[in-house]
Amino acid sequence: MSSIKQVIVVRNDLGMGKGKLAAQVGHASVLGAENVRKSNTDWFNDWVSGGQGKIVVKVTSLKQLEEVKKHAFTLNLPCSEVTDAGHTQLSPGTITCISIGPAPEEIVDKVTGDLKLL
Repeated sequence: MSSIKQVIVVRNDLGMGKGKLAAQVGHASVLGAENVRKSNTDWFNDWVSGGQGKIVVKVTSLKQLEEVKKHAFTLNLPCSEVTDAGHTQLSPGTITCISIGPAPEEIVDKVTGDLKLL
């Protein structure tokens, strides 16, 4: 059995405060987990029983985030996008981050393995 993990990819160009950033990562993790719970219960259950491993990495632009998302889709990886409501630091509709997985580590790493940790 392969290891299951989730990777959250955050835009580092938005200048979000630490609290805002943490909230956006939380949104991405929950959205991604819920999507996988519905679409691939085996991956979800393996992820939960394996400690819910997650890693947070960064990109430098919306364009780079979109490229990562596109690559994830080409490998049929579950991907969830977080769009900010605009109540505090960001304009409404700002895409802040995506979650990839929970999914098999060896597939996720093909998409996010070269990205730097946040």
